[in-house]
Amino acid sequence: MIDHAALAEHWRSLELDEWADPIEALVRSRMSSATHGDFDRWQDILGKLPKFEEDAGRLRTALLELAPWRKGPFEVGGVTIDAEWRSDLKWGRLADAVAPLDGRHILDVGCGNGYYALRMREAGAASVTGIDPTLLYVMQFLAVNYFKREPTVFVLPLRLHELPAAARKFDTTFSMGVLYHQRSPLDHLRLLRDTLRPNGQLVLETLFVPGDESFACTPADRYARMKNVWLLPTISELTTWLQRSGFHDIVIVDETITTSNEQRSTEWMTFESLAESLNPKDPSLTCEGWPAPRRAIVTASSP
Repeated sequence: MIDHAALAEHWRSLELDEWADPIEALVRSRMSSATHGDFDRWQDILGKLPKFEEDAGRLRTALLELAPWRKGPFEVGGVTIDAEWRSDLKWGRLADAVAPLDGRHILDVGCGNGYYALRMREAGAASVTGIDPTLLYVMQFLAVNYFKREPTVFVLPLRLHELPAAARKFDTTFSMGVLYHQRSPLDHLRLLRDTLRPNGQLVLETLFVPGDESFACTPADRYARMKNVWLLPTISELTTWLQRSGFHDIVIVDETITTSNEQRSTEWMTFESLAESLNPKDPSLTCEGWPAPRRAIVTASSP
């Protein structure tokens, strides 16, 4: 499970010693059957991984029991985890546009199962702290990292506002696929700003709507079948939000329309996916009539 001694040392290396005790207490409270009814089953699967290390068939069966896998793909122990998202495509769009990650300490907000965190470490990051409130994703990361064995990558069952205090210790902070789930996007951006050292880099990926004017839309009920989408800005409005939050050197790295090549149902995520969220007669629209999902990647520097 989570190595709390290593995590405490990690906080010391970032001069965040005061984070160690409150975060350990919160993480221990989340990592229990009291938090999720499947926790004991997931923990049992993780405990069996050493037995399956040399048996790809049994390992594949065990990892499938941790489905749905949203982010991937992963290659572990001779098994390919073909997740819903081809996250490697998004990584390809951003990897060359962000500041070099060599030696940097990174915070990955809404990290899911740690796919990008592991890619950041491969790119030379000194450490990556991932936070995500979904306990299953933490368990998926622990399963994958049993094979990757990255001691300076952590995925913790936390939300951004639960971090103990404004740290300004991270060199790079990623927030991908999170902003549109926030009731107050400016508050989220300011919390992100306060994690970064002066002139640190924010890497933001989010949904946006087309349009040259500066405005944001709020779906009355659902967007692409998602209930928790609060504000969809134009690129101009998103830039204004970043400026109002204190960021500078704002660069639009990429604008991409999401396709079913990148997000789709698989054996590892058998529920409905992007295709079912689009208008069958006009896939340029969602089933609710909104513009189909478009995603922007933006980089910005902290004050």
